[in-house]
Amino acid sequence: MINVQFAALPERWASYQAPLRAAFAEAGLEVDLRLDHAPGEVDYVVYAPNSELQDFTPYTRCKAVLSLWAGVEKIVGNQTLKMPLCRMVDPGLTAGMVEWVSGHVLRYHLGIDRTIRTQDRWDPVVPPLAEERPVTVLGLGALGQACAQMLAKLGFPVTGWSRSEKSIDGITCRHGEPGLRAALSAAEIVILLLPDTPATENTLNRDTLALLPRGARIINPGRGPLVEDDALLAALDSGQIGHATLDVFRVEPLPLDHPYWAHPNVTVTPHIAAETRAITAARVIAENIRLGEAGQPLRHQVDRNLGY
Repeated sequence: MINVQFAALPERWASYQAPLRAAFAEAGLEVDLRLDHAPGEVDYVVYAPNSELQDFTPYTRCKAVLSLWAGVEKIVGNQTLKMPLCRMVDPGLTAGMVEWVSGHVLRYHLGIDRTIRTQDRWDPVVPPLAEERPVTVLGLGALGQACAQMLAKLGFPVTGWSRSEKSIDGITCRHGEPGLRAALSAAEIVILLLPDTPATENTLNRDTLALLPRGARIINPGRGPLVEDDALLAALDSGQIGHATLDVFRVEPLPLDHPYWAHPNVTVTPHIAAETRAITAARVIAENIRLGEAGQPLRHQVDRNLGY
């Protein structure tokens, strides 16, 4: 019998209990899934960083902590977590992110905001073809790759940037500091899907925003700290950036007095771009436990040195 501890907010238990049991059965695993195992008897922890569990020291038998969240910035620095940590790469979350990003790219590309604003007059503006609209995706992890590939299928010339070198069919891949400058210099739309690490904080700042063509648009469904807020607001005020759609913020919920709410060229969405889906996430967790029990490498294991 495999003892699995579920450590997340109570409402998550209601959502995940049945899908997890079904996924374990489908994977042929005999699992005792509980909220209240004795720590020393736990083999795996299904985990959300906002749960009450913060001290992993008593979990001496635990083989891995399997996060329900795609981001691990709120847990990777926990010094009591010595066992392997796996982030969530959920097909349902990925599909949701691809749909959200594609929708907002097309919104910008087709000038839908302008069309809505000019409903009081006949003022036709024909958008260019997608092949004439360069798009850059910053971050080529699972989410970034999926979004970049979908946008390429829609006909956009897509450049992807990552810290390390990558090769993806149909995508112009760049890396490192020179690659970032090149990736931004021609991008009419930029999507941020980088992890939140000290190395990625303020990736878009006064200097990098100035590299973009005047009037470029920003879409951030990744992490709030990727953008230097004051620099973005200044770039919006000057017209260097035409519009920004922001789904994530340094403080959430976004404070009611934050300048983003009232800025005419900012769209605020309340962290809805993508959500882990219980049914598909449960299968990911079950597969990792199956691999762990078979002595095989776990999927999506976090590199503590890189922070993701």
